Amino acid sequence: MGDGPGEGFGAVVDTEGGPGIADLEPDDELDDLGDELDDDEDDDLDVEEVDEEAELNLLEQEGEIAADYIEGLLDIADLDGDIDMDVEGDRAVVSVVGATLDELVGGDGEVLEALQELTRLAVHRQTGARARLMLDVGGFRARRRSELAELGRSVAAEVARTGEPRKLSAMSPFERKIIHDAVAVAGLRSESEGEEPNRRVVVFPAS
Repeated sequence: MGDGPGEGFGAVVDTEGGPGIADLEPDDELDDLGDELDDDEDDDLDVEEVDEEAELNLLEQEGEIAADYIEGLLDIADLDGDIDMDVEGDRAVVSVVGATLDELVGGDGEVLEALQELTRLAVHRQTGARARLMLDVGGFRARRRSELAELGRSVAAEVARTGEPRKLSAMSPFERKIIHDAVAVAGLRSESEGEEPNRRVVVFPAS
């Protein structure tokens, strides 16, 4: 392999009047490759946008199915209530607002939890997909969320002070998550233990 100009590795030699180095346009090839990569990125963005739109449409469909189901139950029970539908994060939320709905909640929300599961089954029956829909009645979950967040902060402070783990009473998955979130914000650790319906949160001091 020669060391002279034009004879090293990768050089192009003009031997028969063909295109020389000056006639080649490597920048055009790089530009073409760059355009292809840009097109691929645009395609990925388009796919993501389509996926997000499809997921939103599915959640809105779940909300509509759930609202129809709840409306039917209200008619059967001869109860009055307005139904609101929304999407929060990755789940549909259906809220029933009315003055005579305590019987749909129960003392500790146990009736509401059962009603939510029935509604999820009704949605699953029509969509074929597992629904994470949340049902609220009379603002119960909003009030409960505030109460549990305060409980989580209070227990976290107690555990941080005493250094001893604290086991809470049995709660629903919705309630346990609120406790976990509050404890995590306080810098402590929590775990769920036991089997439903007696599964509960245990709060541990920071390690």
